[in-house]
Amino acid sequence: MKSADIVSYPSTVLAPEIGPTIKRDMAMARQSADMTRAVDLTKERGAGPVRTSHPQWLDLLPPCNNACPAGEDIQAWLALAQAGKYRQAWDVLMRDNPMPAVHGRVCYHPCEGACNRNELGAAVSIHAVERFLGDMAADQGWLPSFDAAASGKRVLVVGAGPSGLSAAYHLTRLGHIVEIHEAGPVPGGMMQFGIPAYRLPRADLMKEIARIERMGVRIVLNRRVEDLVAAKQAGGFDAMFVAIGAGRTSAAASASASRRPERPPAPQNSVCCASTTLGSMKIGATGRLFQALADSSDASAWSSITCMARASWR
Repeated sequence: MKSADIVSYPSTVLAPEIGPTIKRDMAMARQSADMTRAVDLTKERGAGPVRTSHPQWLDLLPPCNNACPAGEDIQAWLALAQAGKYRQAWDVLMRDNPMPAVHGRVCYHPCEGACNRNELGAAVSIHAVERFLGDMAADQGWLPSFDAAASGKRVLVVGAGPSGLSAAYHLTRLGHIVEIHEAGPVPGGMMQFGIPAYRLPRADLMKEIARIERMGVRIVLNRRVEDLVAAKQAGGFDAMFVAIGAGRTSAAASASASRRPERPPAPQNSVCCASTTLGSMKIGATGRLFQALADSSDASAWSSITCMARASWR
């Protein structure tokens, strides 16, 4: 055999088991420049950190919500307010609290004491944002939206204080017809008589109450309910909610206050009910307390104090 014939033979003839392998590797090299083999982490465990648990998002109760006496969904309406969606934020807020402008002014905001931001600097000023939303709603005349079907049921609420107004608001949202009977000349209860005007301006309070009336709640003033059963039957009500508060104004209550062991005994005429005194100042009467002070030895000084106190509480 000649040497020229031997050189002209192809490699597959000389080494048939090597030829196909070389062709396959050359074809793969032409297709991709990345020669690194892909790693399947689901089948092979390599070096490095290995995760054995899968993270899962849990929507838990935040500390601000847990500390809120009104049970508001604080993080929800704060997020909407931060995004500039003030009407939507107010709607979420009104699901739980019918008077945000009042609440934002007088609440001692325990939500801020529980805020996580306290550990980083300062708490979020939740009550200020609540007051801002309440004032904006009052200025623009917003009304809460509710789509409950009319139930045809009539409910009588006795007392137009915070509890009575809140009950009337939520009952109206549920589709019931609500009427409030208030023994006093003005609605609001201790919001009118127990909180100074410099802390809660009466005009802002009346705006919140007027919105509840615009929702369909009827408030009847100077209507004292003496007999619950008779009032229910006379008005054709299906249910009643008694919200007369804890302010007892009878002489027996004043006498019992003087018999408490932590204070020395005093004549009945020298012990006055706080809610009665504040209510008297609101409607312009000095009441028994200030009359006793005026009869003291320094009548001019006590008269000045009476005028200053009446001016500050109106």
